[in-house]
This record gives sequence, C-alpha cells and structure tokens, in this order.
Amino acid sequence: MILYSFRRCPWAMRARLALRYAGCDVRIVEVKMKDKPAELLALSPKGTVPVLDTGDGVLEESLDIMRWALARHDPEDWRLLADPTAAQQGEALIARNDGTFKAQVNLYKYAERYPEHSRTHYRAQAEPWLATLESLLEGRPYLLADHPSLADAALLPLMRQFAGVEPEWFAAAAYPRLRNWLQGWLESALFRAVMAK
Repeated sequence: MILYSFRRCPWAMRARLALRYAGCDVRIVEVKMKDKPAELLALSPKGTVPVLDTGDGVLEESLDIMRWALARHDPEDWRLLADPTAAQQGEALIARNDGTFKAQVNLYKYAERYPEHSRTHYRAQAEPWLATLESLLEGRPYLLADHPSLADAALLPLMRQFAGVEPEWFAAAAYPRLRNWLQGWLESALFRAVMAK
C-alpha cells in the first residue's frame, strides 16, 4: 500500500495517525506540492493529499482513509463501538472541525490576506469552539471517552495548527484542559512516529 502525503498537511497527518495506529503496512511517499508525481495524478487527478492506494482501490479523503484503517484494526476502540451515542457525537465534532473551524483557522493563520478584520478578531471567532472542547475534556483525558477516539485524532492536526499561530497566547488562554490534551498528543509516541522526517 502507498500513501501519498505531505508531512505538514493536517489532513495527511490524521490519515497517517490512523494508519500507524491500525498497524497498516504502508509506504509513505512525501509529495512536493509544486511538483506532484505523475503516479499520484494518475490515481487522483485533483492532486491533493492524502491519497491511499490500497492495492484494491484508491481512497482520496483523509476521513475515508482513517475509517478504512480502523475497520482493519482498532485495538483501543477509536470507533467507539462500545458507545454509539459518543460515536455519533464524534461525527458531529468532526463535521464542525472540518467545516466552520477549518475556515476560522485559515482566516486566523493568514489574517494578513483578510485585512477586513484583525487577527485578534479571527481568533475570537474560533474561541467558542475552543470552549466547547474544553468543556468536553472535563473529568477525562480525551474528548469522548477515557481513551482516544476517531474524533480526537481527526481534530488534533487543525488544533495543532491553530495553537501554533500565536503560541504565547494559546499557552496563557483559558483552555488548560485543551492545552493538556494537545500536548499529550504531540508528545505521544504515535504522533512523533508519524511526524518523523
């Protein structure tokens, strides 16, 4: 199996997390986005990453890759099969992350491209989402259970990107549980493995 990836892309990052967690034997091809390989474009003409060639088919979306990997092997129940209500809640979290929050991160990170408002304004737009996640982490180390879930792994890369825009602000902001959650992931053996050059 071959995964076409870009190390810093949040979508490729979460695909790599799930594949590694599930123990999938995958060869990772690092793609230069300005010089995309012909093999990638032949599999997926849109030319974005991640793209997984399973040998039996092609998956072009990070969530599809994550779900495919977890269907093969999910030793810690990232799919939350033991708690269907939490699994449904996870799907809603991922949808908001991939929709509204993604747009907010883009505005915040690249505020100079959107001079209608200040970076501070764009950050404030995202804070209700941070507060939602902070409240979910009350009394437990992960968003929906006492162990990681698909939602945790899916949300991690964009939250990492958000926190990196103004690290000093994030370090002092009123979201200690969210900070601990993020730091725990960033220091994990799993995350370090998928981010190794």
